[in-house]
Amino acid sequence: FATASVEAPALFNAIADAALTKLDSFKPQELANTAWAFATASVEAPDLFNAIADAALKKLNSFNPQDIA
Repeated sequence: FATASVEAPALFNAIADAALTKLDSFKPQELANTAWAFATASVEAPDLFNAIADAALKKLNSFNPQDIA
């Protein structure tokens, strides 16, 4: 959806809601992928982005270069 330029606000809202409850269990790559997908699709999700930032800070030592890029 993100790279296909398909707008699916209901889908992204549902994913954001689900992700917010599980971010603590996300691996660094999963945090990066989630942020990338929302940013690439130009979906505004400030609560999700703030939560991803908080979760990433807690796991920063376990990020490898690919996770950060």
